[in-house]
Amino acid sequence: MNVDLFDFDLPADRIALRPARPRDSARMLCVDGDRLSDRKVSELAALVRPGDVLIFNDTRVIPAQLEGRRGAAKVGVTLHKRDGLRRWWAFVRNAKRVRDGHTIEFGHGVTATAIERDDSGAILIEFGGDEPVETLLERAGKMPLPPYIASKRATDAADAEDYQTMFAREAGAVAAPTASLHFTAAMIAALDARGVQRETLTLHVGAGTFLPVKVDDTVDHRMHAEWGRIDQPTADRLNSAKTAGGRLIAVGTTSLRLVESATGADGLIRAFEGDTAIFITPGYRFRSIDGLMTNFHLPRSTLFMLVSAMMGLDTMQAAYAHAIATGYRFYSYGDSSLLLP
Repeated sequence: MNVDLFDFDLPADRIALRPARPRDSARMLCVDGDRLSDRKVSELAALVRPGDVLIFNDTRVIPAQLEGRRGAAKVGVTLHKRDGLRRWWAFVRNAKRVRDGHTIEFGHGVTATAIERDDSGAILIEFGGDEPVETLLERAGKMPLPPYIASKRATDAADAEDYQTMFAREAGAVAAPTASLHFTAAMIAALDARGVQRETLTLHVGAGTFLPVKVDDTVDHRMHAEWGRIDQPTADRLNSAKTAGGRLIAVGTTSLRLVESATGADGLIRAFEGDTAIFITPGYRFRSIDGLMTNFHLPRSTLFMLVSAMMGLDTMQAAYAHAIATGYRFYSYGDSSLLLP
């Protein structure tokens, strides 16, 4: 499909630089079939049914943004995918100053050596020393805010909490599963009282989620792989809920992509551990997911293509036009949508 089909104009003032406070006070556009209604995130329990299952991603964001030097040159590094105990693939700013074998100094006793680069220009780096890489990142790294926020303000202490979900447990993401940022203990209590089930899985979100689609046709776009895991008991409970008539509603595109990756052509979800680079565009036939709660996405992005695959391109263009016209806040710290085909 032509990527231009997924373009739209977004005023700069619609990009949220801080989250709503409290978290569940954010607005939520409910798209039920082709019907639109303006709601609040705190109303979610009233919009889902007893027996439905909300599927959360329990990945935890690590301080994956590093500023360093190679000689006299400043070098920015954003980790995006782990490749062993001490090695990470990274997007590097000023990468022309870094060659294989070069060492980057990040301060605080933290260094990394460039090993190789791939066809996309990403560089594989290996951290020096004996300390766990997680310890090094806590010393030298900072929270990796998305570029559309980081270009407008500096990361600060509030982001350490704001950019982490209440479900965060498994360290390894370099971007938050932002749909879950809206949840609070009060919401969980309301969902439990409604008889809505909850399951968690792990998908370590990579910085590739923010990369623009640079090709003219979707068939030429290459997705960056991300590591995920669903254990067998979780898969069994999801299958049982669906058999009993419950809807599987992914909280975030990361949860959706992992569950769809773990689902066979027979519609059964199976245990999964490994990389997924699934790319969902209109025409894709969903195997297990029945709905999606997600924030508002970038124009021409793979995530806007995904929501268009679920709801239809015309419906999502109309929904986004409504969201822009009525002042919804966009992107990671922005408002939410509930998509029910």
